Amino acid sequence: MKTLIVVVLTFFLGKGCSQETKNDMANTTIEYTANTRGFYKKITIQNQEIFVSSDRNSTEKGTSSAISDTDWKELVTYFETVELDSLSSYKDPTQKRQYDGAAMADLKVKYKDKEYQTVTFDHGFPPAEIEKLVNKITSLSKDE
Repeated sequence: MKTLIVVVLTFFLGKGCSQETKNDMANTTIEYTANTRGFYKKITIQNQEIFVSSDRNSTEKGTSSAISDTDWKELVTYFETVELDSLSSYKDPTQKRQYDGAAMADLKVKYKDKEYQTVTFDHGFPPAEIEKLVNKITSLSKDE
C-alpha cells in the first residue's frame, strides 16, 4: 500500500513541476538577434507569438504571427533544458564572425523579472547547450 501511495504521489508531483515550467514559459520573453554591417534580424518570442524585425532602428517588435501548438510544445521542451544561470558561460563553437564569415548573434531570455544573456556567437553556429532552442527559433522565423 505504501508503495502505491509513493508511486501515485511521485507521478502527480512530477506532472505539477512540469506544468509550472510550461506556464512560466508563457510569461517568458526570448529574444534572438543576429547582425552584421549589412544584415539585421531580431526575433522575439512571447506568449506563443513570434515577432520578426529586420530594421535595426525600429522601436517596434516587427511583424507578428502565432506559433502553432506543435511548434510551441517543441520550443517549450527545448527551453526546459536550458540552464538560465549558465547561459552567459556557454562557449561559442566557432569564431567566423571575427573575419566576416558569419553574423554576430546573441540570445536574451527575460524570465521571472530577471534577464539572462549569452556571449556573442556566430549566427548559425550556436553553443551546443542551446543549439536546438536557437535552431527552432530561427526556423520559426523563416516562415515570415
